[in-house]
Amino acid sequence: MSVIKLPESIEDVVVNLLRLANTKLPQDIGWALESAAAWEPNAIASTQLGAVLDNVRKAGLLGRPMCQDTGIPVFYVKGGYDPSIADAIARGVERATREIPLRPNTVDPLTRENDGRNLGRGMPVIHHLPSDGDYTEITVLVKGAGSENMTRLGMLDPSDGVAGVMRFVVDAVLDAGGRPCPPGVVGVGIGGMADECVAMAKRVLARPIDEENPDPVLREMEEDLFVRLNGSGLGPMGLGGSATVLAVRIDKAHCHTASLPVAVNIGCWATRRASVRLGAGDAVYSQGAWL
Repeated sequence: MSVIKLPESIEDVVVNLLRLANTKLPQDIGWALESAAAWEPNAIASTQLGAVLDNVRKAGLLGRPMCQDTGIPVFYVKGGYDPSIADAIARGVERATREIPLRPNTVDPLTRENDGRNLGRGMPVIHHLPSDGDYTEITVLVKGAGSENMTRLGMLDPSDGVAGVMRFVVDAVLDAGGRPCPPGVVGVGIGGMADECVAMAKRVLARPIDEENPDPVLREMEEDLFVRLNGSGLGPMGLGGSATVLAVRIDKAHCHTASLPVAVNIGCWATRRASVRLGAGDAVYSQGAWL
């Protein structure tokens, strides 16, 4: 894992996080792509994976975004709440848009007006998470439209059970086809209410894919779905092959006795994220760059 220590303001930290997330692939994702390329028997699929890895290497060496869709950043702030953090994050997003540069993606949903800053009403997206630690941790997850547009929410009948949940996830991924640029990471939320279910499905994409799920039931479901989806034949970019997903990540929450919500949020092959821990000392980045 690559670790950098620098004394910085929150604004500087956010610029650094967005630079890391957009130009350096996380180590676990990089190794998973290399593994997929090594065991992919389909010639077209192998070529696609080779092109992806070559693109990632060039992006890292040149310090340029690895995808033209630099997405919308979603921030998870874990630890003590400070109202000034939101303003600092917004300033960092605006600076990063100019300096990296990032494509200005945020628009008014109705007029489609774009002010060029990746800001606007409700932007940037910031989720505050509780923590018992004496530090603040900021994680950014960058989501492009190709993958985000494939988000699915199903309000299943409780009688559908685990089998119904599994069918819903498989159908959602296969219906998405090549549009979310597979192979990627499939995030799944089960339970809660509709809004929390969708939020869980995205939030789990910020977890390293080599980090074992502590829940044995969810872990078994992840492994089962991984095998099913990679046996589907969808393959890289939906062109056929064995590498359809790099991982499946699942979380759950208790729900109403009459409900069984299930949500799927897919991360593309570049499931881009970066984290920083802020404590009494310097900022410590643990993005774990593959290169």
